[in-house]
Amino acid sequence: MTAKTYFYDSIPVVYDIAEEEKKTILSKFPAALLPNEQTTFRLDEAEKGQHIRTTLLVSDYEVKQTKTNKRFLKISFQNQSGNIPAKMWDNNDAVATSVPLLEKHAVFQIDGQVDEFNGYKSVTVRALTPHTENIDPFQLLAFTKQNMDELTLELFSYIHDLQEPFKSISLHAMDAMWESFRLSPAAKGHHHNYLGGLLKHTIGLMRFCRYIVKLEENPFQAVIKLIHQVEKQYKQEIWHDLKQDTDVGTRFVWKDTIDHLYSMLHGMSAYKLEQINYDALMTSILFHDIGKLLEYDYASKSLDTFTYLYPTAYFEEEQRKQAGISMDPLGVMVGHIPYGVLLLNKVIESNNVSISMESIHLMTHCILCHHGLPEWGSAVKKPLNIEGYIIHIVDFLDSRYENTEKDSEK
Repeated sequence: MTAKTYFYDSIPVVYDIAEEEKKTILSKFPAALLPNEQTTFRLDEAEKGQHIRTTLLVSDYEVKQTKTNKRFLKISFQNQSGNIPAKMWDNNDAVATSVPLLEKHAVFQIDGQVDEFNGYKSVTVRALTPHTENIDPFQLLAFTKQNMDELTLELFSYIHDLQEPFKSISLHAMDAMWESFRLSPAAKGHHHNYLGGLLKHTIGLMRFCRYIVKLEENPFQAVIKLIHQVEKQYKQEIWHDLKQDTDVGTRFVWKDTIDHLYSMLHGMSAYKLEQINYDALMTSILFHDIGKLLEYDYASKSLDTFTYLYPTAYFEEEQRKQAGISMDPLGVMVGHIPYGVLLLNKVIESNNVSISMESIHLMTHCILCHHGLPEWGSAVKKPLNIEGYIIHIVDFLDSRYENTEKDSEK
């Protein structure tokens, strides 16, 4: 029996898995081998005005203009500490000189200075030199600090508890996509934006879901308790900000979230007489962000999920520039929500899974509506069943809660 807590110690995480079963799971689905943490430049520990010279991986860049029409490069770098925002002014035609280099290379030696404005640090780059020596860019990506074996075992303990056909669907999905799923980030910048982030985020949603549906007597009471926890944490954020002696702003993770959560609770209450299909909901959680295997790109990413979904297709461009976590040039044209539905259908059809039409549409709807609102990327106007509201609520909570964790805990 494994037991711990989650979400400010308010959610018990309990699952039972025998020692022999652990060996079987880890033999068939080995945990990702992440790089060793190395001494690396950390922007949060750097002092304003500090000169830096370090090797970084480029995640993204664009040419911008100031209000006075002065050009500059806005660059997102990355190393094992996470994202590092930077800019480079157009001194001596630096923009025109640097853009071709950024188009061709992914790893750079940079020379620059740490700046700070309104409490937010960034780097002003003075010189940008491609790093042409042998280096594994994989070593420059941020990664989860959690135990990957434990995360793997927790995921499969939840999957093995599902009823058929949902258990088979979930296992078939992992059979086909585990190598990529175990390693993928869950975002580019907002939350779980590191290797192993998708696995951690998926398990986080499952923990919330189990708490709401299985561990609490009443799902509505469970959601109310979670909202009360958010209210408590938001008050603490405000109080912490008020106690500061400086004008450096506090990062309010839970600002503007409480009204939305209550709105979703009201929507959920319209279906209070419905029975919750726990197995379909948990399977939907497994698929809700699985499309990010195609939507995002990063150094060392496998393209196997593309070929799994489109086995007769081929890539016209054999060489793909892979760098820090970024949007995949193909995946961004579809997005992870439609991809999630496509992959669900692919798994069901390719494995001849017998399942009701109603169950397929229930899981599809959960995937399509998990962002909650159209303006937030939801593919439908609003959730149309209790499972749809729950998957949005738990996704909303987990994506924000992760931003309250210390880097050493993520």
